[in-house]
Amino acid sequence: MEHLTALSDLSDLRQPDTPVDALALWKRFAPELPEDRVMWSEIVPGGGHWSYRMPRGSRLRMVALEAGANLSMVLYHAREKLERYNMPDSLKAQHTAHYTRGHTLMSDMGCSLASITEDTVGWHDPLGALLDAERLQAKYATDARTFHTHRNAMHRSGKDGLLIEIGKHGLARRDLIAPVNFFSKVSVDAEGRFQFTPEHTPAGGMVELRFDMDTLIALSTAPHPLDPTPSYTPKKVGLAAWRSGPAPKEDFNRAFRPECARALHNADMQYL
Repeated sequence: MEHLTALSDLSDLRQPDTPVDALALWKRFAPELPEDRVMWSEIVPGGGHWSYRMPRGSRLRMVALEAGANLSMVLYHAREKLERYNMPDSLKAQHTAHYTRGHTLMSDMGCSLASITEDTVGWHDPLGALLDAERLQAKYATDARTFHTHRNAMHRSGKDGLLIEIGKHGLARRDLIAPVNFFSKVSVDAEGRFQFTPEHTPAGGMVELRFDMDTLIALSTAPHPLDPTPSYTPKKVGLAAWRSGPAPKEDFNRAFRPECARALHNADMQYL
């Protein structure tokens, strides 16, 4: 009985919404975050994939731990997954072809799923799509590693990684949407062709999302499909989730564009 009482006393000391066994990996790449508000942290290896349910009012800091990282992310409303990130509407409404601080990632219902609140990189690609198995095989044929030969050290495409992750939440191939490729830059040349900027993001480059609705995210750190690097050498990324609260009235993103303010208002209306 004394042992059970001791355990109960210890449980009272835990931070709310913080896993008991959460490692403080965030101290390696985001040590300035407020320790009492950090929810969890992770280091995703190059070519890895994972998924998370991010509550409204939480933030996710993503840090490129190596130069030339790419992180492909898809977003869905966690309460109703038929509502999800809409790339055409987000770009058209905000009159942009890339993302940076101030932009919101809008759903197909006109709500802000997430807002970019911090950004040391300045350009993130919403147009370059995903590396699929066919392109992976064609680009890295001499270096290809399959599960049959290398097990968990296999080379996996961004598309396959995201399909695995969204499948864990009841979604399927038809639900896979256009991702945001954080840390990557794709511009357009004078002839209208996409141009990829190698190693656009230096080691330590950071971008942060605030989630304006309860949001399911899936991510992959496989290479960008337009990356010309001849070998399969994806880079690792650090993740740190923390509690910051919903967007305040004087929020930078609300003032960034009228369209952002409307998207944030629409998200707020879901939580009255």
